[in-house]
Amino acid sequence: MSQKNETAVLVLAVLVTLGLAGGAVWWLLRSGFDLGSLASNQSQPLDSSNVKSFSQVQNVPSGVFNYGGSTTWVSIRKEVDPVIQTVWHSFRLRYIDPDRSAPSSQTGIRMLLDNQLSFSQTSVPITDEAYQEARQRGFSLREIPVAIDGIAIAVNPSLNIKGLTVAQFQDIYAGKITNWSQVGGPDLKIKPYGKKDRDKSAAVELIPTTTEALHQVAVNPGGIYYTSAPLVVAQCHVKPLPIGRNSKELVSPYKPPFVPLSECPQKRNLVNTEAFLSGQYPMSRRLSVVVKQNGQIDQLAGVAYAQLLLSDQGQELITKAGFVSIR
Repeated sequence: MSQKNETAVLVLAVLVTLGLAGGAVWWLLRSGFDLGSLASNQSQPLDSSNVKSFSQVQNVPSGVFNYGGSTTWVSIRKEVDPVIQTVWHSFRLRYIDPDRSAPSSQTGIRMLLDNQLSFSQTSVPITDEAYQEARQRGFSLREIPVAIDGIAIAVNPSLNIKGLTVAQFQDIYAGKITNWSQVGGPDLKIKPYGKKDRDKSAAVELIPTTTEALHQVAVNPGGIYYTSAPLVVAQCHVKPLPIGRNSKELVSPYKPPFVPLSECPQKRNLVNTEAFLSGQYPMSRRLSVVVKQNGQIDQLAGVAYAQLLLSDQGQELITKAGFVSIR
């Protein structure tokens, strides 16, 4: 090939490359990407205080994004996510269960670390080990709080007891209190149910899912289980217990007065969101979106999802799902 032809081919190759790169940039901008946000989002907190609706959220990417994690989030996924999809058709959310274990905050973070999810949902803080493993893999994890949740204790409806203190509850799950008579109830053996990723005491029978655990409590007079308040309070076959920092200040996880379970499902108890928000209820926690900060589209997807939930519309739907607005 002559030198003249070689030069022409080289120039053509450069032009094609520049055209492809320009096309990629055009596509990213067309999809709503803010290229500068890939770096800045790693250190800047989210501010959605002026965002009223889902349609006003910026930098929502296009594509299919896998997500999953805590079962506490099931009410949010049912209430909020379908509305997001009606506004942002190209921001397609696909919920993924773990292959060999029950869904949980920990399994969601594990799947995120293993590149199975674009972002995850958690009801517990990220562990130091997870932060360290992320750094070893060349990225970092960011926890973005979007709601406040309360932990509710479920017992069998036949159990005659006013409530528990936080210390009594902890002692039950530590195996130190084994009979309901020790906490003002009947002479009946306590049967605590729990989950593998959180309950380590030999006194606790581990159950794979919250649904199964609540079923066990419903058929066992001495059963007890704890999980997110929206998953307990509206149930027709278990009773949520008041809890307090001491026995004289018991606070219910439901809005009083208690609706008898005999009237359920025509009437259902509602979550006591005011007590969670004020801090009067002693067992509350934050729900957070966990973002993989790797400078790629998954990071944009996680941040966008959190921004959607933190908008006025998102916070209203979170409240409708039974949780407390964080703003």
